[in-house]
Amino acid sequence: MSLPLQDKVALVTGAGKNIGRCIALTLARDGAAVLVNGRSDKAAVDAVVAEIKAAGGKAMAAMGDVSDPATTLRLADEAQKAFGGVDILVSNAGLRRQTPFLKMTFEEWREILSVALDGAFLLGRAFIPQMVAKGNGGAFVAISGISTHVGTPNRCHVSASKSGLEGLMRALAVELAPHRITCNALSPGAIDTARAASAGPRPVENRPIPLKRFGTVEEIAAMVRLLVGPEGTFITGQTIHVNGGEFLT
Repeated sequence: MSLPLQDKVALVTGAGKNIGRCIALTLARDGAAVLVNGRSDKAAVDAVVAEIKAAGGKAMAAMGDVSDPATTLRLADEAQKAFGGVDILVSNAGLRRQTPFLKMTFEEWREILSVALDGAFLLGRAFIPQMVAKGNGGAFVAISGISTHVGTPNRCHVSASKSGLEGLMRALAVELAPHRITCNALSPGAIDTARAASAGPRPVENRPIPLKRFGTVEEIAAMVRLLVGPEGTFITGQTIHVNGGEFLT
């Protein structure tokens, strides 16, 4: 029996750990060849690649900073040479930082936006032409976050970057519809992940979650899998919230 994502090729950014890692493993499990991207932690990326290959899947490391235009073009070239181009693009890379607005420098503001928002733009410019050329449609998913919807303090740069991501996906959903390329944002709530010290405490501590638990990386990966698979081809231009009822649309 063929797998649902058999013969599909996916690039997942920020895939060395946490949500990105689980997305990469989930797409590979269902048959996609996966380019596993990370900015600097090659050991983590290599471990994900090895895990996919050990399970019988196809994967390769795709190291590089997605906020750099030359890097995204190089990654697209690597994808073309290795697998004939991508069908699935998951823009997950992002930086989490907590800094009060009155203490935030413009340099820090630009750094945060450059990875999540500029990175998604650059990835789209580099990889969407491959989807168009293949002529089989495609899927572009950007990982947003609940902070932009609930007004979390000390994270205005993160919130702005995620708001921009959601706007980008809505615009591209309409523009790329003639090519049967779906574009969606996925907004996780409080997810049980390992957090770097720079991310600060979980903002959810001041907000109740009706389901009274954190979400899991598997639950986020499952929604990405639905959006990029055959079941998701009529879903586009949406922001999908997975947050246990913490924020209601």
